[in-house]
Amino acid sequence: MELWQPCLATGGDFSQPRFGGVLVMDVSRQPGDLLAQPTRARLFALLGELRRPASTDELAQRLDLHPNGVRTHLERLHEVGLVERGRERPARGRPRDAWSISADAHPGGDPPTAYADLSRWLVRAIVAGRIRVRDVEAVGRRIGRDLAAPGDAGSPEQVMHSTLAAMGFRPRRELAPGDKLTYCLDNCPYRDAVRERQPIVCGLHRGLTRGLLDAIDPKTKLAGFVPKDPDAAGCLIQLRGPLAREAAARKGTEGSSR
Repeated sequence: MELWQPCLATGGDFSQPRFGGVLVMDVSRQPGDLLAQPTRARLFALLGELRRPASTDELAQRLDLHPNGVRTHLERLHEVGLVERGRERPARGRPRDAWSISADAHPGGDPPTAYADLSRWLVRAIVAGRIRVRDVEAVGRRIGRDLAAPGDAGSPEQVMHSTLAAMGFRPRRELAPGDKLTYCLDNCPYRDAVRERQPIVCGLHRGLTRGLLDAIDPKTKLAGFVPKDPDAAGCLIQLRGPLAREAAARKGTEGSSR
């Protein structure tokens, strides 16, 4: 594996609101930033923890806030590209907004990072006395199974894409014939650590990916995992199987509806 030369790391002031679960993207609270407002930071962090679309009412209930105020904050986050607004159709009633972390989110104006959880996961591997890449990957696989959003969280491919987005990877879908789906990761949230220990950190990430697939769709296979320069990003997660067929079918449906 190729190793990249270390260079100066960038710093930042990050706060980590938590709600009893896993937060997978650092939340910047630099002065003057949109996320410096506490309620917006809490909403962004909660969506990162859920790793799935959530309605305005659900978010308001979880934070014990009025839906109207929550909607106003979500619309501001949507205006600057931090969250996406979709539509969900409940069994009864009218369609409603469904909010999720945007795959292009730049919290704090910079490409996202996720060092809080990275350090915690690496500690789990090191404390267990495991320092080999394959052992770190095995720990990552167990963690990945826990990261998959539980319960009714949408279709499997949407869950996979939303989880990668919530982790700060800015995934971009590319489809190919033969049930092949590639996620091109336009950001490396662990880039500073990768410069120092690329095989270890990328091994952890490869394990996380395998664990996500174990939990979301075990029939989909990881056909390839291609690390790239962390500053240029562009790492590739290559999948083959049901998730690829689902993404292709949805693209075909969206194309025919235009």
